[in-house]
Amino acid sequence: MQLRLHNYWRSSASYRVRIALGLKELAWDYVAVDILKGGAAGKGGQHDEAYRARNPMGQVPALEVVEDDGRIHVLHQSLPIIEYLDERWPTAGAGRLLPVDLEARAAARALAEIVNSGIQPLQNLTTTRAVQALGGDDKAWVQGFIRAGLAALEAAVAATAGRFCVGDAPSIADCALIPQIYSARRFGVDPAAYPRLVAIEAACNQLPAFPAAHPDRQPDAVAA
Repeated sequence: MQLRLHNYWRSSASYRVRIALGLKELAWDYVAVDILKGGAAGKGGQHDEAYRARNPMGQVPALEVVEDDGRIHVLHQSLPIIEYLDERWPTAGAGRLLPVDLEARAAARALAEIVNSGIQPLQNLTTTRAVQALGGDDKAWVQGFIRAGLAALEAAVAATAGRFCVGDAPSIADCALIPQIYSARRFGVDPAAYPRLVAIEAACNQLPAFPAAHPDRQPDAVAA
């Protein structure tokens, strides 16, 4: 069996899946998709017909699962990919990314969704390009949504956190949080205003999977 992750170094959704693969200690191949200048038209490889066959939304990441018998499954959307990895390899590596306890599992999913649906779509490339096209300041646009989302996370983890977002083991919520903190800094929002989140970030960074997945450490990373 082989795993191939089609992703972009600075994509927060890609970053989430890289963390999960690392936490599960799974072997996988890195397939770079240049979402800025790649592809046949030079407008991003995610728009090429071949890539859209893997992910009809033309977004990263996409995970190809090549079975030993040659069958290929293509998965897209970062949170379902993480859930797939957790369900297929529940005890691998750091263990379950979706807690066994029903309430804790719901809490982990909810925290991940604050990022996934409440913040990230408003800062992604499609949105910021649309803001620029309308003559707006995309960085200023993003900052308010990031601050509101991180404030919501800071409040929510007060009821669930141990060392990590939900208890003392990393979960899907941490896979979503750490890329969002990276994005916050990139867009000029200081996470220091959210001390619980910063403490969780420090705990995550003690596990090799998190620093290994950092954008700057990926093979397609571009120096600022």
